[in-house]
Formats: sequence, structure tokens, C-alpha cells
Amino acid sequence: MSGLFSMDAWMTVWTHRDSFLLGLGNTLMTAVSALVMAFLIGATLGLMATSGKKPLQFIARVYVEFIQNTPLLLQLCFLYYALAFAGLSLGVIRTGIIALGVYTGAYMGEVIRAAIESVPKGQFEAAHAQGFNYLQTMGYIILPQSIPVMLPPMVNQVVNLFKNTSCLYIVGGADLISVTYSFVTGASTGGAYAPAYVLCGLIFFVVCFPLSTLATRWEASLKNRKGCVNPAIKTANKNVELKEAA
Repeated sequence: MSGLFSMDAWMTVWTHRDSFLLGLGNTLMTAVSALVMAFLIGATLGLMATSGKKPLQFIARVYVEFIQNTPLLLQLCFLYYALAFAGLSLGVIRTGIIALGVYTGAYMGEVIRAAIESVPKGQFEAAHAQGFNYLQTMGYIILPQSIPVMLPPMVNQVVNLFKNTSCLYIVGGADLISVTYSFVTGASTGGAYAPAYVLCGLIFFVVCFPLSTLATRWEASLKNRKGCVNPAIKTANKNVELKEAA
């Protein structure tokens, strides 16, 4: 039983399809949970970095630099092995969720920060001149213009997060990659290497490709509606123009 075109190998994979579905389910659960955590961290970091308050900006910068400049595998192993030796065992799935959430959150924070900073500063000033508070300024003026900017890199981070779930293999996780490896090295299933890894790759592709396609269409839709500007944004833009003319 070997080779990509071996019917016996493909039949073995099909017979054990429930194992692959279980691995996919664990991967999706880990990815979705980590995504929620990453978005909350990223939004917090993005707002801190653009708050104009140096202590908050410093904290956000330190977090981002530390997380981005250390490997995900190192962070994962620290959470799983180092804490386990210290008497605190989180389990594979929870460790994966926390590690992926913390890691991806740093990148999402940079995406949100860059998107907010892409809006001209004069619009912040114009919003304050209209009596808007910080939340109103962000909700009515800044974020509607930031979303088209942050959408493509944000979705790229979602795709990267899903693919990074494969790192759980290093701690013996029950994710799709771990299940595939267990399958190809099993006593009764070993030998169907090519079909198993091809199937695993196709599953990742089927999940990731539609996300990228959806994001592209969403971005195009937002750009097409750019002419329908929020009245608050029009007022802010008008005030900016008047201020610049003065």
C-alpha cells in the first residue's frame, strides 16, 4: 500500500475518514477560539497604540515587539512544557488557543493601528470640534474609513492563524496535522502517506481559499460604496477642508 495512485491507499484513507473529520473539528475549534482571543487583544493593542497616551503606547509596543520577535513554537512549548513542569497543565487544546491568540493578537494589533493611523489626523480634530467624544469619533468617523484598509491584512492573519494550528503537532495535539501523522505511522494504516497528506493539504486549502476570496470581494464592495459616505464623515471632511483653507 503506497503511492499517490494506489487505490488501496485511498480506500484506507476513506475508511478512516472520521479521524480526519475529528482532526478538522479540533483544528476549527482551536482556530475560532484563538481568533476571538486574538481579535480582542489586537483591538486593545490597536486602540492603546493610537490613544496618544505614552504609557499605553509603550505597553502596546513592548507586547508587539516581544511577541513578533519570538517564535510561535517557543511560546507554545513554554506554555505547554514549562508551565507543566511548574505544576500548571493547561492541556493541548487550551494551550494552542492561548498561544495562537497571543501570537496572532500582536499582528492584528499592528493591522488595526496602521489602519487607524491611515486616516488623516485632521479628522480627529474636526470630530472633536463637532463635540464627538472618543468612542463616537472612532465609531462614526475613523473606523468606517479604517475597515477597508485593515480588511485584507486582517483576513491574511486569520488564514495564517488557521495554518499555524499545525504547530500543535509539536506538543502532540489532536489537530488535523497530528491526526494525519498518527494515521500514516499507524500499525494498520501506515503506508498511505501520499493520499493522507494530499487530503490534509486539500482540507487546509478548502478552508483558507474561500476566506481570501470572500475578503477580496468584501473589500471591493466597500470600495464601491465609498461614494455613500457617512454624514458624520462628510461633516468632518468639510471641517478639515475649511481648517486647511484658513
